Amino acid sequence: MIEAAWIIPAFPLAGFVLLTLFGRRLGEPGAGWLGTLAVAGSFAATCVTFVGLLRFQGDERSVTDSLFTWIHVGRLEIKASLLLDPLSITMALFVTGVSTLIHLYSVGYMHGDERYPRFFVYLNLFVFSMLMLVLADNFVLTFLGWEGVGACSYLLISFWFERETAATAGKKAFVTNRIGDFGFLLATFLIFGAFGSLNYVDVLPNVDLLSVGTATAIGLLLFLGACGKSAQLPLYVWLPDAMEGPTPVSALIHAATMVTAGVYLMVRISPILHVAPDVATVIAIVGGATALFAATIACAQNDIKRVLAYSTISQLGYMFLAVGSGAYVAAVFHMITHAFFKALLFLAAGAVIHGMHDEQDMKRMGALRRLLPITWATFIVGWLAISGVPPFAGFWSKDEILINAWDKSPILWAVGTLTALLTAYYMTRQVMLVFYGESRWSGDDSHAGDPHEAPPTMTIPLVVLAVAAVVAGALNLPFGDSAALGNFLDPVIHITEHELLATGATQLVLAAISTAAALTGLFVARSMWSRRSDNPSVEPAILQRAWRVDEGISAVVGGPGRELANWSAYSVDKGAVDGAYNGVGVLVRRSGDRLRLLQTGYVRNYALAVAGGAVALLTYVVIRASG
Repeated sequence: MIEAAWIIPAFPLAGFVLLTLFGRRLGEPGAGWLGTLAVAGSFAATCVTFVGLLRFQGDERSVTDSLFTWIHVGRLEIKASLLLDPLSITMALFVTGVSTLIHLYSVGYMHGDERYPRFFVYLNLFVFSMLMLVLADNFVLTFLGWEGVGACSYLLISFWFERETAATAGKKAFVTNRIGDFGFLLATFLIFGAFGSLNYVDVLPNVDLLSVGTATAIGLLLFLGACGKSAQLPLYVWLPDAMEGPTPVSALIHAATMVTAGVYLMVRISPILHVAPDVATVIAIVGGATALFAATIACAQNDIKRVLAYSTISQLGYMFLAVGSGAYVAAVFHMITHAFFKALLFLAAGAVIHGMHDEQDMKRMGALRRLLPITWATFIVGWLAISGVPPFAGFWSKDEILINAWDKSPILWAVGTLTALLTAYYMTRQVMLVFYGESRWSGDDSHAGDPHEAPPTMTIPLVVLAVAAVVAGALNLPFGDSAALGNFLDPVIHITEHELLATGATQLVLAAISTAAALTGLFVARSMWSRRSDNPSVEPAILQRAWRVDEGISAVVGGPGRELANWSAYSVDKGAVDGAYNGVGVLVRRSGDRLRLLQTGYVRNYALAVAGGAVALLTYVVIRASG
């Protein structure tokens, strides 16, 4: 079973190749079904590998499957090898599982699109890249997948490139992530310099050999890379604009693939963070700040997908708060539950948009629960899960993070609890505006008819994800031996995992407070938004404009940034650099022109020059002798 693990990434890779070659011939829906079956095959192969891994005990649950030597230059040898351990298989399970449902949803959602086959080409390549990222046994192969998901995000976010906003959003995502990639590359150079290897099995067990300074530098640089991929302050700005892509892309990026890459990387390098505790503190602070910052913005957004986009940034902040608190199991746990309920929410939002004939403004919706009953029921499950209402999955993973944050710092716990209140508030606001109150679409000529429910290819994934959002909390219940996920991940993080200091009574009190905060946010929003669609007093312009961060960046880049670029291009590059380069060439050419005058080609001239030189030399000797 373990030996066949190469089939996991091979399925979506094969789907990508076949769709590239024959996608147009297959057309709609053939291309969609082929792409879906390819990812479903990958999920099945992952399940088989998972069962095979369970046959091993403890530390033996780490197997390297070497495929071939990829790079061999001097001391550097990089193999295309898969690391099969509890962390990589856990990631592969939810990546392939959720991606399969998103592919199935896309079969219906992308109906009628003129580039239908190409969409599934990109989706399959996206899943393959993400699987290479999480299954790689070395930093270089991880970086290959890292860049692959970045390239695919550009292709998918700007899929409808005829719209200028989509084309701009794709470029924004690509450029922002390059900043993070710079940190990843520098960290890779430091790791190779310190260990002479880039394989996880050679580096991570031996991090005690690093000085604290080197470990801190590596940790901070890798965290910079994680901030880019997982949209943390200050590199979060690309993720809200990623909504310009088709809704299945939003679900794939926000729930199953790209944005989870940074959290995965931080959990994978937990031994380095253990040696450099200051880095962990930085991660916790940035995570907490990002969670609260994004939640405040989500409270005043009107685009149904943009609310969920800022919600994703906030929930990712929770995961980094867990990582910085040493709660790696909690980070992975919330990553899994978030994958279920956020994929559910995005796909349900897509069903609403589909039923509303491409309308995304929540202020122009309302009273949809009767017309979209399946979408409404599943969205309600996602709403309760992300709001942290027990016994839904989000409650268990969120509270595990907050309890560990309490051990790290009561201030960080307070930030996380306030974020939980805001999360319940903005999600309840969204539910009220979309599904309750008065209909605000009746008689609107912009719609081709009344809202309608989505086809089965779109509703079936919603039902499956809704069930998962209810039961996934059972993966790591805090009762006795019920922490199945923690026990499974133990061989990977048993040395670095934080051991809770809070007593059982303290944990119960903290859970009660966070639950009360969530319920408070829920009831406040319900009372404010159940009968109205506008409330300017709680929707200040600065929140609607996302604290004007994008405007500030545009002002800097378009003003002083442009001037600096022009000065660098024309004064420094063209004037100084090119001037010095061209000046040397001109000096050599003119000197040659002068020296060429001495080369006449006549022997008598050369003889005269030799005689003159001999006389001059003789004169010099006579003068030196007489002196």
